[in-house]
Amino acid sequence: MDHSNSSQKIKRTSVREEAYMILRDWIVQGILAPGQQLRDKELAEQLGVSRTPIREALLRLEDEGFVETKPSRSTIVSPIRFEGILNIYSIVWTLEKLAMEQAFDFIEERHLLEMEATNHEVKNAIDEGNQIVAVQKDNDFHSIYINLSTNDELKRILSGLKQKLKRMELFYFNQVSDVHLSVDEHDQIIQALRNGSLSMVLEVIEKNWKESYLRIKAHTEREISGVKENE
Repeated sequence: MDHSNSSQKIKRTSVREEAYMILRDWIVQGILAPGQQLRDKELAEQLGVSRTPIREALLRLEDEGFVETKPSRSTIVSPIRFEGILNIYSIVWTLEKLAMEQAFDFIEERHLLEMEATNHEVKNAIDEGNQIVAVQKDNDFHSIYINLSTNDELKRILSGLKQKLKRMELFYFNQVSDVHLSVDEHDQIIQALRNGSLSMVLEVIEKNWKESYLRIKAHTEREISGVKENE
C-alpha cells in the first residue's frame, strides 16, 4: 500500500508516544508492508517531527518484534512469520480466561447486550469485507469483559499481544474463507454467560482463539502444499 500521500501530522504534546502509535498502526494495518525498508528521515518528514522520536519509536517497535534491523543497519518491517504464532495465541487465550475469571461476577445483562450489539457489528463488517473494522470490532467484543477485570497489568499485556494478532489476522483476512465463524463463537460465549456457567465460558473463549489459529494454520498448510505441487 502507498502511504506517501498521508497527511497525518503529529500535533499533540506526546510526540514520542504518538509517533510510536502511528507507526505501529501502519505496520499492523499493512500500510507499511512486511519487508519494507524504513528510513527515519522520510518518516520524520511525513509525520512532521524530528528524527529523534522516530528513532525511539523504531527501537521500541524492534523490541516488540514489529521491525528488524539488518546487519547492514537497514531497518525493515518484520516479515509475517507463521512459526511462533501459536505461542502468542496460547498466551492470549490463557490470559483472556484469567480476565474472564476475574470479571465473571461483574458481568450484567447490559454487558451481554453490548456484546451482542458488537458481535452484530463484527458480522456486518465481515459481510462488507471491511477487514480493519471487523478485526477492531472483534477486539472490542473481547474488551467488554476484559475491561471488567480489575487487573490493569493483565489488560496491558493483552493489549500488546493483540496488536501482533491483529496484524496477523488482517494479513490473512481475505485469504481465510471461514473467518466469519468467529461470530458464531462469540454467540457461544454470550450464551454460556447467560447460562451462568463459568467453566463453559472459559472453554468457549479458548475455542474461539484456538479456532482462529487453526483457520490460519490450515490456510498456510494449503499454501505450502500448493507450492510443492507447482514445483
